[in-house]
Amino acid sequence: MPIYPLPQFEQDVQAELEAHQTNAKIPKSMVVRFGTMKLIGEFPYEGTAKPGCGSKIVVKTHRGTEMSEMLTSTCPNGGCDHALTRKDLLSYIENSGGKDYPFFTEGRVLRVATGEDLHQQSAVDASKVAMLKEARAINERLGLGLKIIEAEPILGGERITYYYASEERLDFRSIVMELAAVRQTRIEMRQVGARDEARITADYEKCGQHCCCKQFLKVLKPVSMRNAKIQKATLDPLKISGRCGRLMCCLRYEEATYDDLRARLPKKKTRVLTPDGPGLVIDTQILTQLALVELEQRNEQAAYPVESLKKIEGELLAKYPPPPAPAASTAPASGPAPSQGQRTPPGQRPSQGQGQSPTQGQPRSPGKSGPPDQSLPPANPGPA
Repeated sequence: MPIYPLPQFEQDVQAELEAHQTNAKIPKSMVVRFGTMKLIGEFPYEGTAKPGCGSKIVVKTHRGTEMSEMLTSTCPNGGCDHALTRKDLLSYIENSGGKDYPFFTEGRVLRVATGEDLHQQSAVDASKVAMLKEARAINERLGLGLKIIEAEPILGGERITYYYASEERLDFRSIVMELAAVRQTRIEMRQVGARDEARITADYEKCGQHCCCKQFLKVLKPVSMRNAKIQKATLDPLKISGRCGRLMCCLRYEEATYDDLRARLPKKKTRVLTPDGPGLVIDTQILTQLALVELEQRNEQAAYPVESLKKIEGELLAKYPPPPAPAASTAPASGPAPSQGQRTPPGQRPSQGQGQSPTQGQPRSPGKSGPPDQSLPPANPGPA
């Protein structure tokens, strides 16, 4: 089905571009995203062009010359509407992982990508398939047991990075020498785990969005089963595992919200005051912020929002004292109790009538069916 551009939409886009070129200032530095692992870096810019967010930028990084995508620009006064102050940038990095955040500053912006740069980058991306097949064939021939996931050449051709997964530490110098002889460039082998493998190869999650590790989550911290027990009603592995086969990353960064909501709920077996009178908390729900209360006066259960409940303590405790405990049953046991000094032996009991059964204490006949006539002996009533 063909897509026809709307005239009004095209006019709005053109007007926005003209306003950006007129009002925006030339940024002093750019925050860009580059590489297969979506690394983030801020590099100085000395050009005269005014690129917008999402523009393709050729940068010189610690790995060589490569293509990147502009995320935002930084300047002392904030610049245009899409600019970011350095204070906000550093705050975001601190809240997203701190020292573990993959942020680089060693490099510089060379130029805004031209048509020739984009054509060359397309050819580089197309060569990944052949590089990957070639490395996997060499790995199989040498019998190294590596799982080669992705090949990453860069625009300048200074190096090719191969990402692989392995359960144990292996010597891969032989495959590096063969690949270097074939490609005539520097070869780098980088080992990754299951979560990084999903970051490279995965696309969408079961929620319908891009995988968090591929889209924005840069620091992959471990996730514990405690997070899953609090947030999920079931621990089905198919529902709590992500594309990597491990616990979903979203369980961890939602932990603070669940801890805050759970702290507002009253504890179970706690007496609270509801709009309908005092009661005892039976159960709670974290997301709905509801508490199931068993009312003391009506002897029934009802659900109430947390905001309408008050814990019974202090003055409320004097006004609403706890209900009296139910009296213990003192009904006498059926049948006459044995007299003092004639305690019934363990494993036997007197019959329903007067005295004991004639067969009590005698071996059970093999022809009779049913359980033996045994029970706990009655308690000694003590002296009269």
